[in-house]
This record gives sequence, structure tokens and C-alpha cells, in this order.
Amino acid sequence: MADEGQAEKTRPTTAGTERYLEAIFALGDEGRDVIAARLAEHLGVAAPTVTEALRRLVREGYVTLNPRREIEFTERGREIAERIVRRHRLSERLLTDLLGVPWYDVHEEASRLEHAISPSVEAKLAALLGEPDTCPHGNPIPGSGSPNLDSGHYLDVADEGDILMVERITEQAEQDSRLLEYFHRNGIVPGARVTVANIAPAAGAIELQVGEQTVSISLQAANWIFVQPAE
Repeated sequence: MADEGQAEKTRPTTAGTERYLEAIFALGDEGRDVIAARLAEHLGVAAPTVTEALRRLVREGYVTLNPRREIEFTERGREIAERIVRRHRLSERLLTDLLGVPWYDVHEEASRLEHAISPSVEAKLAALLGEPDTCPHGNPIPGSGSPNLDSGHYLDVADEGDILMVERITEQAEQDSRLLEYFHRNGIVPGARVTVANIAPAAGAIELQVGEQTVSISLQAANWIFVQPAE
């Protein structure tokens, strides 16, 4: 039985398992409650599919469900999730910083690369990139020092007149390259200074002053932009 337990611990994870662990990590990293419904929305899959996947993840010792049905990592699950997220975000840096791929178009390519990077290549890649703290979207790279979410909030809860600095564009938005390209064209990028010009809940929209232009985005998209008060 001991040999079986050890084999289970050392057995390679599948790309499908890593996809779920990566998504669970991203939601928690963004300060969201990690529940099955939110995980299904993040992954774009049906609720029954997530329910079955969670049963498997629990059975294999990657996650647990607390009394509120929130998904929590085991030590083993978190270790694997942090490793794959680190490789994903380093891959995004490789694509943008060294290969010149636009930051709004790197997520899918990095999702393929992350599964093929060995520990030794990961270390060399981080060194080559100058040990970056964040990916091109502003999300922290595990193991590199992480900006925290304590002093900021998501743009959809901002008030009119707020002057803000875009800190990060979350993983949910990264999956929509057209939306990211729209952000890019209109200057809504990590480090940008924006002013909330108008909020129209009935229309589901928020208007931002970005430099000399006024940009309109949906409140849903605003929920994927994390901001800090501008200094």
C-alpha cells in the first residue's frame, strides 16, 4: 500500500488535470470565491462536466471541498498549480519580451508551451527574462514575489470620478484575444492611468477617460480589470 501511495504522488498529471488546477489557482489568485459554478464559467464548460472533474480531483488528492462547497487545494494540488501557472506566465513573457508576440495574443500559445517546460528549462527561462514578477497582463508569477489584492478592487465597483491605475488584466479576459486587443488599442493596459468618466448600470457599461480619449467597456469586462488608486 505504501508503494501505491508513493506511485500516486509521483504519477505525472495530465494536461486536463493541470487545466483545472490552473483555473482554480487563477480564481483564488484573483480574490474570487472558488466554487464549481464560477469554475465552469471560467473554463467555458457545462456545470455537470465540472462536477465530475471535481470528484476526480478530490479522489486523486488535488483538492478538497469545505463545508461551504468552496474548492481548496491540498498541499500537493497547490504545488502542481503554482508550477504550471509559473510556467504559463513565464511562457507569456518569453513570447512578448523575446519573440515580439503582442501581449493580447499570447495566452493560447503559452497554454501549449507550459506543459512542455522542464524544471531546468524553467530556471534558465526565468534567468534569461530577468526574473520577472508578473506576466504581460500584470498577473503575478508564482515564486517571483506577488503584488497583493488588498489595497485595490475590480473596476466594475469603482465610482464616477475615481482616478485609477490598471494593475492587472485577469485570466478570464486573457482567453478573449479580441477583447484584449480592444484594451490594447485604447490604452487599457497594466500601468495605465484611467479616470472613471461615467457609469451606466442600465446599459451595462462604464466609460473611462484614458489620456485624451473616452473609452466605453462593458461592466462584465470591467470585472476582469483589477485597479489600484492612482498616486
